[in-house]
Amino acid sequence: MDGAHLNAASERTCIVTRQGGSPDGLIRFVAGPDMDVVPDLKRNLPGRGCWVTAERTILDKAVAKNLFARALKEKVTVSSDLGDLVDRLLARQALGSIGLARKAGQLVLGAAKVEAAVRSGNAKLVLHAIEASEDGVRKITQARRSVVHLGGPDIPAYKLFSQAELGLALGGANVIHAAVLGLDAGKAAAKRVGALDRYRGGTPDERNANAAVVDHREAAEDTE
Repeated sequence: MDGAHLNAASERTCIVTRQGGSPDGLIRFVAGPDMDVVPDLKRNLPGRGCWVTAERTILDKAVAKNLFARALKEKVTVSSDLGDLVDRLLARQALGSIGLARKAGQLVLGAAKVEAAVRSGNAKLVLHAIEASEDGVRKITQARRSVVHLGGPDIPAYKLFSQAELGLALGGANVIHAAVLGLDAGKAAAKRVGALDRYRGGTPDERNANAAVVDHREAAEDTE
C-alpha cells in the first residue's frame, strides 16, 4: 500500500470518538469557500477533510466542542444547526433512493402487498409513514416476526417519514405502508434508509427488539 492510501486510511478516524471505521459509518466534512464547515456526504469535495461518526449525538458533540478547526487545521465557522443540515441531506438521499427503487419496480405499496412481500421474503425493508395506525403496523410486524421464526430474513422496519414526505418522493402517491424489494435499486435504498436511521439513533422497533433480546438473556442467566 502506498503512502497516499495509508494517509487516506489514517484520516478515517472520528474526531470525537477517535475510533476508526469504514467511510459508510462516518461523515466527511471539509472547509467550504467561505470557511464554513460543509458536510461531504459523497466524499468527493476537494481539500483536507475530517470524519465524524455518522450519528447525530456524536456530530452534536463535535459542534459543541468546536473540534473541526483543529482537525481541518483551518479557522473555520461551524453552524449551530449543522446536525439539522446533515439530517435533511441524509433524508433527501434516502427519499431519492426510495423514488428510484419505485421506478425500478422495486417498491410495493399498501398494507396487503407489503405483508405479502414480507411473508415471501422478497422485502428488503418496510417503511411505515409516521401517521400509520398501530393496527396496520402490528399486522406487518407480526408477518416480519413470523418470517424470522420460520428461519427467514429479519426484515427491518422504519418510521422515518411522514405520509406527505413519502408521497412527494413517490410522485404524489398516498403512502402509509411500503416495502422495498431486494434487487440492486432496493439494496441502494436500504443503505440510504439505514444510514438515516442510524444517524437519528435507531428506530423504536429496533430499540425495543434489542431490549427484548437483553431481557431474554438476563432472564436466561437468572435461571441457570
